[in-house]
Amino acid sequence: MAETRIIHGFHAVIGRIRQNAEGVSEIYVDSQRRDPRARDLLKLAEAHGVRVVPVDGKRLDGLAGNTRHQGVVAKVDAAQRVQHLDDVLDTLTEPALLLVLDGVQDPHNLGACLRSADAFGVHAVIAPKDRAVGINATVEKVACGAAETVPYITVTNISRTLRELKEREIWVVGADGEAETDLNGFKHAGAIAWVLGAEGEGLRRLTRETCDQLVRIPMLGSVESLNVSVSTGICLYEARRQRAAVK
Repeated sequence: MAETRIIHGFHAVIGRIRQNAEGVSEIYVDSQRRDPRARDLLKLAEAHGVRVVPVDGKRLDGLAGNTRHQGVVAKVDAAQRVQHLDDVLDTLTEPALLLVLDGVQDPHNLGACLRSADAFGVHAVIAPKDRAVGINATVEKVACGAAETVPYITVTNISRTLRELKEREIWVVGADGEAETDLNGFKHAGAIAWVLGAEGEGLRRLTRETCDQLVRIPMLGSVESLNVSVSTGICLYEARRQRAAVK
């Protein structure tokens, strides 16, 4: 395997085996773990022909960069299975549901966004190559396997990508706390790309101006804004709810 990266945690490793076992080089498991969870992982790895190496906790700590690894670390193919957005859009059998993250920096937020994207059937998550966290071991763990099921596509220029989506008749909607329209008054059950901004900063100016529409989440309490991953879940749920209502 030419280039590998490390993932850790049971959800991330099991998700990778189930989705792309051929991309798993080997798995390192704490030799002291003999609990049902570890045994199930070993059975799954054996069934898919993935090599398992028992090691001590110190070796695992080194492999995982001293992060919480739950006693399991895997070396996986660093290459992304989906490289281009067209590869996703050209094969869809339903209107596109996309999530665009405009510069999310926190790996825990990105992992949670991917988890919501998986839960609500998002066809791809789009993010900039620069000024964004990207997929790493922490993201994989927080995503609980969703990093392996949802195509994560990086692009050089978010605004240009949004314009290309609009050319494909995909409605581009930005979540913005200052928008006049709130989620209760927003109606769209066709192809859509939800755009959410970075932590604390929101959408960048050019990204905001490129959107077809801006929508805010109605806030009834004292807090002024929601975490980006929470906002993601709300917007994606509403997108699926409106589609189900039309059907």
